[in-house]
Amino acid sequence: MENLVIFTQEDFDIFTIEGLDSRMSEIRKKIQPKFRKIATAISRDLSPIVDGETLPVHIAQHLRRTKNPPQDTWCAIGGDKRGYKKYPHFQLGLYHSHLFIWLAFIDNPQFEKEMAQSFIDNKTIIQSLSSDFVVSFDHTKASVQIIDEDELTKGLVRWRDNKKGEFLVGRQLNAAHSVLKDSEAFYTFVLETYETLLPIYKQAFQAYPSKL
Repeated sequence: MENLVIFTQEDFDIFTIEGLDSRMSEIRKKIQPKFRKIATAISRDLSPIVDGETLPVHIAQHLRRTKNPPQDTWCAIGGDKRGYKKYPHFQLGLYHSHLFIWLAFIDNPQFEKEMAQSFIDNKTIIQSLSSDFVVSFDHTKASVQIIDEDELTKGLVRWRDNKKGEFLVGRQLNAAHSVLKDSEAFYTFVLETYETLLPIYKQAFQAYPSKL
């Protein structure tokens, strides 16, 4: 399979480098090219499953940072050519400790109240995910939650009603996970994660008239 990549301990260790410029230099040199390769392949493989929709690839540049180096970095698959945050989108990214694979709704996407209400009214697809799927309600924090009905409802209501509310659902891999040692197994894991999340992605867009 073409465009296979793996993330090594060396990649995760980049987040221990002191200083904004030094850390960003290594992110650009070592992590971003891997993001570009795997995200381009994921976009290609997901497109037929979303009725031929084009899923642009975006690489986080952290351009607003002037002092503190980023604690994580990511690429996004989805949105339009100009950006991704106003749309539901897929994310793949790294912290020092782990890799995350998300379907993300962050930074006040369009129609977020409608999307949140859709999930509040019908949580079936989210709750049917296997136990290795987790959720987050703040993309700036590394902590995640198991999918518990009461906590899920509280988080979705906060997303709907609070301007700072967010919602992310997906999987994580510890930096030492064995899947990360096999490029083909890793790619399969990432793609299968996104394929599993596609029904949630499609449910969101049912409340998203600008995309109909």
